[in-house]
Amino acid sequence: MTDRLARIAGIGSYLPDRILSNDDLAAMVDTSDSWIRERTGIRQRHIAPDGVTTADLAEQACRRALDDAGLTAEDVDLIVVATTTPDFTFPSVGTMLQARLGATKGAAFDVQAVCTGFVYALSVADNMIARGQAETALVVGAETMSRILDWTDRSTCVLFGDGAGAMVLTAGEPAGTEGADGVLATYLRSDGRFKDLLHVDGGPSSTGTVGHLRMIGNQVFRHAVTNIAESMTTIAGRAGVSIEEVDWFVPHQANQRILEGVARKLSIPTEKVISTVADHGNTSAASVPLAFDRAVQDGRIKRGDLVLMEALGGGFTWGAVLARF
Repeated sequence: MTDRLARIAGIGSYLPDRILSNDDLAAMVDTSDSWIRERTGIRQRHIAPDGVTTADLAEQACRRALDDAGLTAEDVDLIVVATTTPDFTFPSVGTMLQARLGATKGAAFDVQAVCTGFVYALSVADNMIARGQAETALVVGAETMSRILDWTDRSTCVLFGDGAGAMVLTAGEPAGTEGADGVLATYLRSDGRFKDLLHVDGGPSSTGTVGHLRMIGNQVFRHAVTNIAESMTTIAGRAGVSIEEVDWFVPHQANQRILEGVARKLSIPTEKVISTVADHGNTSAASVPLAFDRAVQDGRIKRGDLVLMEALGGGFTWGAVLARF
């Protein structure tokens, strides 16, 4: 059979109401608004209240994405959730969403690639649609990163926030159809040798605890700029387009300095880079769809635009997705 393009039919996102500003953090740890802004570009982040879980955030984003696509949960036959902070060790957030939304057919599961999770999840769903294993997929990035932070560690607790974003993918034109919309190329990589640079120091099999996020920030920064730039040039080459032809870049929102470093390395005009890090902080797997949705809502990303999404996360994992929206 001829592979089919996975078309982005709808998008939605959700952020908790509670906002934690830099000044709020300065009352908790030894930091300041100027210290955080100068090093990260972050001014605030959203924090899920007690009792609100990753699945709760994901459900709201999914409902908005389905509404945007003009579809219902009954149309969905695949749910792929990217998260590092699931509600439970099992069942998966994906199967919980399947039940909550009323999606009664197909498969649902989670993928874990930390901040690159949404890129991995998109790639999985794209491949399943391409091979005829699914017709309509919900691809979700959702996190409650606030639950794994050490709130006494100023080097990490200032960086992260909570939120969720979702895309609806539907089977579209055959791959290779000129001018067709959809996912044009995906590129995934990982290198487990760098685990100690960005990890959580707990887990069911090792400590029996959730653990806290630990990071050696300056080394992560160096790898991020190099590996993200490499993934962007590689995927553009695979798709037969130049970096200059891309209309919008939607990166993982880790740090404004990383976004600017990659843009400089590839000579990308900063006005073509979608940045939400100031308002959201680092929401891990949720950051790419959150940023994408904001740019659609404010009118920057339009139908027909060529969009490159990219990320790097703990593991290390990294990768990119090129799509015609």
